[in-house]
Amino acid sequence: MDTLHYMVDDVLVKVDRASMASSLEVRVPFLDPDVFQIAWRIPPDLKLRDGQGKWVLRQLLYRHVPKTLIDRPKMGFAIPLDTWLRGPLREWAEDLLSSASLAGLPMLDAAAIRRLWQAHLKGEGHYAQQLWAVLQLVAWQQKWRPQVSA
Repeated sequence: MDTLHYMVDDVLVKVDRASMASSLEVRVPFLDPDVFQIAWRIPPDLKLRDGQGKWVLRQLLYRHVPKTLIDRPKMGFAIPLDTWLRGPLREWAEDLLSSASLAGLPMLDAAAIRRLWQAHLKGEGHYAQQLWAVLQLVAWQQKWRPQVSA
C-alpha cells in the first residue's frame, strides 16, 4: 500500500513540490531501481526484528553513522499550517471564511465553519486541516464560479 499510494500520492509529491519551490534537484536514493529490487528480495526477518523496522538497514548504518542520527523519532513533512493560519495567512483566511464568502456555498454550514475558525484562532483544538479544505473550496469558487449579480 505504501508503494502504490502513500509514496506516490503523498510523500513523493511533497518532496517534489518542496524541492521545486527551493530550486533544488532532489534524488530519492532508496527508489533507485536496483536498490528497490534488492529491498523487495530481503527476507522479512531482516526487515523487522524484535519490533524494530528497517533492521538490516540500521545495522548497516550503525557502521557509518552515529547512532543518535539513526535512533530518533521520525520527523515528518508536515507544514506549520496552524501557525500560518494564525499568522501570515490569517487575513486571507479571514476573508475567505467570512459569512459573506461562505454564503456563496450554501451547502456548507457557515456557522459551524466560523465556530471552527474562532476555536482555531484561540488554540482550542486542531482544525487547520478541515479549515484548509474549506479555504481551498472557497478560493476555487471565488476564482472559477461567475459572480451572480442580484
